[in-house]
Amino acid sequence: MNSLLPARILIIDDDVGTIRWLSAAVKGMAEVFFATSGDAGIAMARSRAPDLILLDAEMPDLDGFAVCRILKSDPAFSDVPIIFVTAHSDPHIEEAALDLGAVDFITKPSSAAIVKARVRSHLALKQKTDELRRLATVDPLTGASNRRAMDACLSTEWRRACRSRSNLALILVDVDHFKRFNDHYGHQAGDECLRATAAALMRTVRRPGEMVARYGGEEFAVILPDCDEANALRMAERLRQAVIALHIPHAGSETEPRVTVSLGIAGGPSDWGQIVFTSVGESEPEGDIAMSKRGPEQLIAAADLALYAAKRQGRNQAALRRWSDRSAEKAPLQFSQAKK
Repeated sequence: MNSLLPARILIIDDDVGTIRWLSAAVKGMAEVFFATSGDAGIAMARSRAPDLILLDAEMPDLDGFAVCRILKSDPAFSDVPIIFVTAHSDPHIEEAALDLGAVDFITKPSSAAIVKARVRSHLALKQKTDELRRLATVDPLTGASNRRAMDACLSTEWRRACRSRSNLALILVDVDHFKRFNDHYGHQAGDECLRATAAALMRTVRRPGEMVARYGGEEFAVILPDCDEANALRMAERLRQAVIALHIPHAGSETEPRVTVSLGIAGGPSDWGQIVFTSVGESEPEGDIAMSKRGPEQLIAAADLALYAAKRQGRNQAALRRWSDRSAEKAPLQFSQAKK
C-alpha cells in the first residue's frame, strides 16, 4: 500500500444490495471494486492486489471460508486484512473465520459507521505494515534495494528462468577508485556520491521486474529478467554513461577526473543444467566454478569474474562473462568487452 496512492478495497459478496451498502459505507476512503462470486473474487484479488477485503461468508459454489483459506495460503496475501461481513452471529462461526486468518468479523445488520471505523483502522495498520516491510528491504543510505531484497529477487528470478528456460542477466557495478574518493573528499562526500550513483542507476533501470540493489560498500547489483547478453551489454553501457553524466569530480582517480564505474555482466542460457566453466588467465582467480549446486550464487560468481576483468582492462567499462553450454568439457572463460 503506497501512501501516495489510494487504498484498494475488494468486496466479495453475491448480494448486489450488500455490495452497494458496503461501497457507500467506505466511500471516499479507498478505490472500491467488487466480485459476486468466490472464484471471481480470488481472480480479482490476484489481478488488482487489494489492501483490504470485505468478504461474505455464504456464497454459492465457493463460500467465504474457502476463499479466505485459499487467499491466506498464498504468501502474496498473508498480510492483506480480510474482514468477514455476514449475517452469521454464531461465535463458533466467528472463531472459524478468525482461525482462517481473518482480522475482523462484522455481523449484519450493522451500522455504516461501524464498518467505516473498522475499515479505517485495518487500512491504517496495513499501511504501517507495508512501510515497515519497505524499510526492511531498502538500503537506508542510497534508497536502492538492500542485499536481503536482492537475494530474494535473484532467487525468485533464477527459479523462474529455470522453469521457463528464459534469459536472466546480472550486472555488478563498482565505483572506480572509491577509497581514493573518500580519502580525498571525505566520507560525507563519499555518501553523497553513492546516493547520486544509486539514483542514476535506478533512473536507467525501468522495466517491471528489474532491480537495482546495493550489493555492499561501493558496489551495486542490477537484476535483469528476460534479458539476453546483447541487451545486457547495452544496459551496462547506459548505466556507465548515466554515472559519467553526473559529472562528479574525482581528483584521486587514475581513470578519469570524474566518477566512473566498472561493470561485470553474467547471463545464463536457456538450459541452466549445462553450465560448467573455468576461469583462465594469469591474472584471473584460479579454480573451477561448476554448477554442481546450481543456484543464483553461480550467476553472482560469474558477474564478479567479469567485473574483475573490466577493472583489469582499465576500468570505466563493462565485461560480460559468456556462459558455455558444453557439459562434457570445461569451458574457457569468454569475455565480451564494452569499452569506453
